[in-house]
Formats: sequence, C-alpha cells, structure tokens
Amino acid sequence: MALLTFEKISLAFGLQALLDEAEFSIYENERLCLIGRNGAGKSSLFGIIEGRIKADSGTLRKQNHIKIAALSQSLPEAGDLDVYQFVALGLSELGDVLSEFDKISHQPDPDLERMSTLQERIELQDGWRFDARIRRILENFNLEPATLMQSLSGGWKRRAALARALVQKPDILLLDEPTNHLDISGILWLEQKIKEFQGAVFVITHDRQFMDNVATRIIELDRGHLASFPGNYADYRKRKNALLAAEEKANSEFDKKLAQEEVWIRQGIKARRTRNEGRVRALEQMRLERSRRRNVEGKAKFNIEDARKSGKLVAELKDVSLSFDDKLIINNFSSLIMRGDKIALIGANGCGKSSLLKLILGRIEPTSGEVVRGTNLEIAYFDQNRHGIDLNKTVQDNVSGGTDELDFSGRKRHIISYLQDFLFSPQRARTPASALSGGELNRLMLAKLFSKPSNLLVLDEPTNDLDMETLDLLEELITDYQGTVLLVSHDRAFVDETVTTSIIFDAFGRERKGELLEIVGGYSDWLAYQKSQLINKEKLKNTRTQTAKETRNIN
Repeated sequence: MALLTFEKISLAFGLQALLDEAEFSIYENERLCLIGRNGAGKSSLFGIIEGRIKADSGTLRKQNHIKIAALSQSLPEAGDLDVYQFVALGLSELGDVLSEFDKISHQPDPDLERMSTLQERIELQDGWRFDARIRRILENFNLEPATLMQSLSGGWKRRAALARALVQKPDILLLDEPTNHLDISGILWLEQKIKEFQGAVFVITHDRQFMDNVATRIIELDRGHLASFPGNYADYRKRKNALLAAEEKANSEFDKKLAQEEVWIRQGIKARRTRNEGRVRALEQMRLERSRRRNVEGKAKFNIEDARKSGKLVAELKDVSLSFDDKLIINNFSSLIMRGDKIALIGANGCGKSSLLKLILGRIEPTSGEVVRGTNLEIAYFDQNRHGIDLNKTVQDNVSGGTDELDFSGRKRHIISYLQDFLFSPQRARTPASALSGGELNRLMLAKLFSKPSNLLVLDEPTNDLDMETLDLLEELITDYQGTVLLVSHDRAFVDETVTTSIIFDAFGRERKGELLEIVGGYSDWLAYQKSQLINKEKLKNTRTQTAKETRNIN
C-alpha cells in the first residue's frame, strides 16, 4: 500500500501550469529522486506534500498518522542555539521543552525553579527517552551537542538539519538539493545515511553520481506531468532518450495527419455536402489535443568566445607554501599549468581550494615560494558566492551594463536574444535578479561570464542548482574549450567528464598536512589511485611479514 498518492494534482502560478493532473505514489523504503528543469515546480511539489502549498485541484492521499520531515534547500537559521537545542526543536512542543531545559542548564546561574517545571513536563511526556534519541543521532552524525550552530560550516549545518529531520522518525523524508554545501566526503556520508534510513526518501537533486548510488526510482517532472523510471539515473537516461525519440515521431505523424484533415475540411461545396460528420468530430478533437500539447522546451545554447591565445605557460608554482594565522594550507607545492590544461581541485570544504585559485591568479601571494604567471591571460571567473551579480539590477542589466547590445569581436547581438540562449524569456530578462531561483542565478552568472572573450576559465562550484540539461551542455562546452580551465567542484560525474588533471588536497592524511598531490584524470582516477596505494601497502605488509617469518625460521 502506498504511503502517499497524488491523484490528478494540478497547480499553476499565473498562466504557467507547474503540475497538470500529475499522478504518482510513494511506497515504503523507496529512495526516489525528483528531477526536472529549473523552475519546473519541483520545490512546489514538495510544498504540496508538506502541506505548505495547496493544490488548485486533485487529491493528495496519505496513510493515517504518517510522519513527513523535510530538509529545505537553504541553510538553517538557528540564532544562538547550540546543536542539541536546534535538533531538539524537530520534536515540536516536546522539543521546545527539551531545548529550553538544555539552554537553561548551561547558564552560569540557571533558574532552578524553571528547570524543575520543565523537568516535570519532560517526565510526564516520557521526554528523557527522546533526549536519548537526540544524543544517539548526534553521536552517529559526529555532532557535538554544545557546539553553537552559528560556528558550523555549511556542510555541518546540513548535518544538523538532517539530524533534526530524522529525530522525528519520519515515514517519508524530503530532501531538497541536500548535496549543496557538502564536499565529496560529506556527500559520501549522506549517501550512506540515506541507505541506512528506515523509511521512504524523496530527493530533489542535480548530482548524477549521487542518484546512481542511492536511487531506486527516478521521478521526472516534465511539462506539468510526472513520469516514473525504475532504477537509478543511468537507467533513466537510457529510457528517456528512447521516449523522446518516440514522442517526436508521434507528434510529427499527428501533425501531418492534422494538416491533411484541415485540407479536407476546407474543400469545396461538393466535399462539404458529402463529408463524414464523425470525421468532423474527430478533427475537432485533434485540434483540441494539439492546442493542449506542451512541446519539449528549448535547450540552452552556451558559447564561449575564445580570446587570443595565452602564452604556452599559464602559471608555474615553485615550492609554494601558504599559511593563514599559523595554519598551514599548502606545503611546498610545485606545478606547471600549460595552455589547454583542464585541472580540477579536489578536497574537503575549507581545505584551501579557493586559496590556490587566488594564488594562481595573483590575488594573494604565497607565504614562501614563487608563482610565475604567463602572458596574455584573459580570465573569466565563476564565483560560487555570485559576488558579480547585483540583485537590485535586472537580468539584462547585470550582463550588458545597461546597453541593448553586446559586442562579440565586432559582431553585435541584442541582449534579449543573447539571454534567450540561457533560457531567459524577454519578460524574465527584465526581472530583478533578486527574483531568480538558485539555478537561474547560476545561469545568469554563466551568461555574464561568457559575454566576454577568455582564454582562462576559472569555475568555483559552477554546478550548484543547475538542471541536468544545463549540466550536460556546460560539460560539452568545457570539453571543447580551447583555453585553460581551473575547476572546483564536488560533482564527481562533472569532474570526470571535463578534466585532464586533478590536484588533491591533503592527499596524504593529517600527518602530512598541506601536501598536495597531482594526478592524471578526474575523481574516478583518484579513487583508483587510492585503491592501488592500499593494495601496494598490503603487499608491502605481507612481504615484511613473510620476511620476518623466514628470518625466524633461519634463526
């Protein structure tokens, strides 16, 4: 029996139908991933499940007493709460009591009378059992109860928010872009926790490797309808390509038949006298069906205009070290970056990837060592914090600076036409950037980035919030790019598809802090390297053991 079912659910904002009599069900212990274009209505669908948004029509059926918990796309605001207090609030009223009790108990001069009152309420509701549950989850998540939420990084705030959702023991867990703000180790940790979860999980995500690792079913939201694809993302891609080809063929045949019938109905008086009324009614039905059809939406079209070639040498790092406040970030690293190299920087959040980018670009200087930069560098920089976007300006003014035309090596192009390549309609192009979704803001960043020629492309987390089609297009563009690429990304599939070399941070563990390793290939090659190192260590260990045995036998 389904835990939850959509029956002909419809939802529209203005003239746009996000859900058009959509239907699907969620069953126990499923791991579903919801995909669709930016702005298709994925978060709105979650809102209907949570009860935050009311559908225009249709029925949402749920099993009695079902519990639903959600992790939103944005990082949680927790004020001055510590981790325990924040997570306890997931238990609603009892959570409020536990959180307040914990807060007072940590004060230098606690209000004992208030604590006594709270303790009575906790005991009446068997609250210490829930307190133990909170502490078990925090221990399992490696979260320190007394740590202030405001001191945590984005990835650790995500952990705390997930703990808060799980403390309710939900039947259905909704996760909206949970891999955002997580590094690769954090994503691997999340994959494991999702697999361990005893319930149904429904995830909105753009991370293809994540979907391949956790999904049991893909749900696609396309033009208002929901389609179900058993298996993971790779299985979905195989079936989807075939379905699109079949849809295109069926639409072509339908349109040809409709055109023939329109010719027939417009024939002369003799034809009208003898026409078949059933055929007329069929034509009217075909006209209605054609008017309701929502064609596959257009694809984005990205192009980077190559600047004149840079020098053959882009940058050389000679025995470079970098420290901040006695904290060693990079230790004695040397590397040669040549024109055409495509390099990924891989490592945990806060390890120094952005700092290495700034060293290469000359925005900061090393503590020791030397960075030699090449000539004729024209840099396009994608900043994950979107500092280049003015939220008060319109989309078109952010890109064009207020002019109506862009200049591509003497070829003029109207700003509205250019922005349509990035899927901004004329109306959307005149919208303030503050009204855009996360995916739209990243497309705006790309539109601004590609409006000027470059020969060095620096991308700091460009894949966050982008839909699958845009990711595929960006991959293709980077692959064909004639210049040099420096990439920071936690999207493992994206890294594998785009780079020729990777620089790994803290590759040798904590005992060799700040030491970087340069390898050929992407993330999969780094995994293979680690595996080979483990095998070599095991062989060396076995050899030493065998030698020791032989020595003892001789003696």
